[in-house]
Amino acid sequence: QVQLLESGGGWVQPGGSLRLSCTASGRAFTGNTMAWFRQPPGKDREFVAGVKRSSGIPSYGGSLKGRFTASRDYAKNTLTLQMNSLRPEDTAFYYCAATNRLLITTSLTMEHEYEYWGQGTQVTVSS
Repeated sequence: QVQLLESGGGWVQPGGSLRLSCTASGRAFTGNTMAWFRQPPGKDREFVAGVKRSSGIPSYGGSLKGRFTASRDYAKNTLTLQMNSLRPEDTAFYYCAATNRLLITTSLTMEHEYEYWGQGTQVTVSS
């Protein structure tokens, strides 16, 4: 069984930074793809960032590149999301997702491609 554990959420003022971490455990985990999704209040869940083991190059949703940076530590089975210049619209529940399958880049954004999900962590950006 694979478990994903997120940490690092919390409250921050606009313009501030937060760092989220997701650690995967379980013998079945190969971690070919890990990603972050988020669900703002009253909205659908959306893709934030993902990293494939095959390339190691992060992909980002929307206009997040430049403010958000995703990175993986393959030895520790972790996925980190550094979030800078946070805005109130970044307020959301952030979820870590993973799959053992090799996804093509265009599939990274699709929730149904991921079979493992964490419980999520709340990020609140307000003054």
